[in-house]
Amino acid sequence: MPLEHASSGDGVSLPDAPQAIRPTVFVRERLPGVMLPVTGVIVFIVLWWFAIRFFHIKPYIAPSPDAVAATLFNKRWILLQNLWPTAVEAICGFLLGNGMAIVVATVFVHSRTLERAFFPIMVLLNSVPVVAKAPILVLLLGNGLAPKIGIAAIVCFFPTLVNMARGLESVNPQALELMHVLSATRGEVFTRLRLPTAVPYLFSALKVAASTSVVGAIVGEWIGSQYGIGALIIQATYNFDSRLLYATVICGSVLSVLFFSIIRTAERVCARRYETRER
Repeated sequence: MPLEHASSGDGVSLPDAPQAIRPTVFVRERLPGVMLPVTGVIVFIVLWWFAIRFFHIKPYIAPSPDAVAATLFNKRWILLQNLWPTAVEAICGFLLGNGMAIVVATVFVHSRTLERAFFPIMVLLNSVPVVAKAPILVLLLGNGLAPKIGIAAIVCFFPTLVNMARGLESVNPQALELMHVLSATRGEVFTRLRLPTAVPYLFSALKVAASTSVVGAIVGEWIGSQYGIGALIIQATYNFDSRLLYATVICGSVLSVLFFSIIRTAERVCARRYETRER
């Protein structure tokens, strides 16, 4: 039976309750999530401008926000042309590194012998600084996209490996015992029990890897590259072009935030679908 409009004592019809509540729910839940980050950015820019004016910082050390904004607009095509290769390298490295980490974590969970044999080696390799790994990969893979993608993949690999392995192992012992009682195969235990348990751990690692993959791609471009955000940072530094340097850093940061936001949105979509499926 459809709901009728409520009416007041004077005969004036009132809107349905759900329609009246929707704007209020939006203001309370959605608006702060948008306004708070915007407010934080505005406060940061104001503090940046105030520090330059108050401490009389030279433009070649730290340009003013308006000068950086002008550079972002005037050299937008140069920045976009160099941003695209970095984005491709970061995305490919993200997919490659996290894909390998998921596979290795799955192997480690099903074979304790392999985990005890190879996990210390991976910890040792992860302790090597990224700047030290970059020249080695350039020597091995050449001076194209491959070493940059490789560095981005290496940066993403270890955090995802640790989180994914922990998630696959964090199953409910009672649920695992029930699966064994029901004579479930290893594949069924993995797909129906271990994998759903590991999804929150996986997304926590992917959000970290979304930012570090961009860092890895930029570091890779520092070693023998003529294009990309990293190469543009080196050129601006050598030319003492602080405006272009700051504008390039902002572009790299925006790329990291955008990548992080995409993974966060994917996490929310997966969580909603899982909740709907459980109901």
